[in-house]
Amino acid sequence: MNRENTFYISLMAFCVNLLFGSFTFAADSKKIKEGETLYNQNCVFCHQPDAIGKPGFAPSLSNPELLSISSDKYLMSTIRDGRKGTAMAPYAHLNRDGISAIVTYLRSHETLPNRSAAVEAQRAAQGDPRKGKLWFRDICATCHGIKGDGYLAGGSGSAIGKIGFLSKASDGFIRETIKNGRSNTRMLPFSGPDGLANLSETEIEDIISYMRTLGK
Repeated sequence: MNRENTFYISLMAFCVNLLFGSFTFAADSKKIKEGETLYNQNCVFCHQPDAIGKPGFAPSLSNPELLSISSDKYLMSTIRDGRKGTAMAPYAHLNRDGISAIVTYLRSHETLPNRSAAVEAQRAAQGDPRKGKLWFRDICATCHGIKGDGYLAGGSGSAIGKIGFLSKASDGFIRETIKNGRSNTRMLPFSGPDGLANLSETEIEDIISYMRTLGK
């Protein structure tokens, strides 16, 4: 193959990528706009403009750490099913396309790499729920309530002890949240020298194992 043919093939490939890349960008932009419209019609009243949330009322959905570890399945099923026993109602009537558009809009706020696949693949917690109960009551209950009932129990944190959350959140999701917290929220990290409590790996496993008993 001579240089001229190689040049034209490369040029054609570039044009194809440019063309279809433009279509993809336009499609994504359209879906983001659709999701923003649906968000403002259904979600903004609790989660606020730009999904920043309201402490003690509704969590931030544009938080970078949340989006980094949340799979689309986790976000979509939460919107679809809501959180029974909380103010988060189900939105199944929006159908899959509408819910997917909202998730795409939320994803447009991403600033960190998406680690959800690796987080979902983490092993199940293998801790002692009896010890975890003590840690939960000493540390987590301050914001999330003694039974993890969240805002409805007067706490400043969300309901992490109810089946609506526990049936969708993987142990990896909970583990990463405890370790790293959520920036610009009241959920501080609990691991490492800068953590609020510098919990050990074993202690975090114990907490997750106890939380699983709450879901039952």
